[in-house]
Amino acid sequence: MSFSELFDSEFKQRNKGHFSAIVRVALADGVVYPEEKEFLDKLASRLEITESEYEEILSDPLKYPINPPYSYVQRLERLYDLTRMVHVDHHLEDKQEVLLKKISVALGFTPSNVDYIIAKALSLVDKKVDGDTFIYEMQHMHK
Repeated sequence: MSFSELFDSEFKQRNKGHFSAIVRVALADGVVYPEEKEFLDKLASRLEITESEYEEILSDPLKYPINPPYSYVQRLERLYDLTRMVHVDHHLEDKQEVLLKKISVALGFTPSNVDYIIAKALSLVDKKVDGDTFIYEMQHMHK
């Protein structure tokens, strides 16, 4: 196996782990609402999850290991990606915002200030900032 194949394989496994964790959050209340399904569909496409992998993860989201972000910067990077995916069409439905908040808490952000974090993240993404600017602004935000 070449180095690039190994990298691709690890990248693919990490994406499956990320997607699986998000599916678990979406399924936590036992119902996947149409808005959540739409978000999962977009996310699967962005993470290069095949249709068969998607179905497999939906049927058994515990199969793939979660690779939680350990550092604050990694959490911010993941939040940046997820916020951009949710907000890609500049129209965020209530259920998508609720899911984004649930995912943010699952990423390790504090439930007591998750509303503020999401509002700030959405504001930055709406301004089309790049990842480095997003991370800097999120690290230096003040209530």
